[in-house]
Amino acid sequence: MFPASAATVDAPYTWVDLFNGKNLDGWVDVNTSEETWTVKDGLLICSGLPIGVMRSEKQYENFILHVEWRHMEYGGNSGIFAWSEGTVPEGRRLPKGMEIQMLELEWVNINKKKNGDPQPIAYVHGELFGANGLTTIPDTPRGERSKSRENRCLGKGQWNTYVVVCVDGVVKLSVNGKFVNGVRNASVKKGYLNLESEGAEIHFRKIQIMELPPGITTPEQTAPVVNK
Repeated sequence: MFPASAATVDAPYTWVDLFNGKNLDGWVDVNTSEETWTVKDGLLICSGLPIGVMRSEKQYENFILHVEWRHMEYGGNSGIFAWSEGTVPEGRRLPKGMEIQMLELEWVNINKKKNGDPQPIAYVHGELFGANGLTTIPDTPRGERSKSRENRCLGKGQWNTYVVVCVDGVVKLSVNGKFVNGVRNASVKKGYLNLESEGAEIHFRKIQIMELPPGITTPEQTAPVVNK
């Protein structure tokens, strides 16, 4: 038997609301504006302008994130950043971090290839990639990005659910009830969460997180702390 001093008892893992449905408590604007993010009828509404992010007040390492979202414009663009920095480099509009892509379905038709063909639908929803210096190994490579293996997203005005599991540099993404994408060996494994404003109106509602036990994460694998 193990000695009593070696025994540990973990607290029950519980869901915590990151959006209370009333205001922006728990979130900090990074480089958008007061008009970018508003709350109405229990929804978090992002106008899409200016392009930028707001971040969580605290950093997260290992966790499960549940988020429900819907685009309100055809071809809309947005996303979530995990393990992100809480500031944006000079000359850029988006931070270093692990991006979980949210593109409305018509994006592929509005932004066609040079030869006139639509972009592959797998680019639209659930693409995962390291942005602005964060690196990963993709499960389903599209260059350095990882594309979704199945299109499960719904279009303009319809609610979608992402469940994002982030553990020790590994990210797995479920879209509307099925895991369809992943990356591993992320160069950063602890940082802020960001919600992205990228040119089009998008709504969020249920945003919850369940924190999991920490791993062996070095200072080099941790985003810088923002003291504000």
